[in-house]
Amino acid sequence: MIETLVWIALGLGLVGVYLSWTAGRLDRLHSRMDAARAALDAQLVRRASVVLEVATSGVLDPASSLVLYEAAHAARQAEEEHREVAESELSQALRAVFADVGQVDALKAARGGAEAAEELAAAVRRVPMARRFLNDAVRAARALRRHRKVRWFRLAGHAAFPLAFEMDDEPPVDLAERP
Repeated sequence: MIETLVWIALGLGLVGVYLSWTAGRLDRLHSRMDAARAALDAQLVRRASVVLEVATSGVLDPASSLVLYEAAHAARQAEEEHREVAESELSQALRAVFADVGQVDALKAARGGAEAAEELAAAVRRVPMARRFLNDAVRAARALRRHRKVRWFRLAGHAAFPLAFEMDDEPPVDLAERP
């Protein structure tokens, strides 16, 4: 009788340790996701700031400056539920303005323009990487949260179901690939 109770207690203990390990893993994935979301947010703000700086520098033609300024301002002021659309529109505006190689050359030829072009190129290259890190973390957390043991034992607690950040983040070809 006592031997059976010891085996049952040992089995329950092992199940408890396994569930605790799974909950810890899920918590680490949520932390990784939060860090990746913060990094993406920082890169998006940095990109919008650099675009605003370039738009107000007077190097580009007035129409291009206005398009970039409005798209960057909208991206910075967008509420969370509209942010993906605003950031996509900023990417589209960047591609439209810098589709012409002459715009990139004009930016680089201006005083301080080479540094601005480098900073803008770095900003537009970092956004897709940051978004990819976030979406990878979201994918891993979703996969673990779909397991029956996580749902049955409610190991995710009250954490919201992770959502990916979907946006058009294709950089302007001439700006992103030129040294």
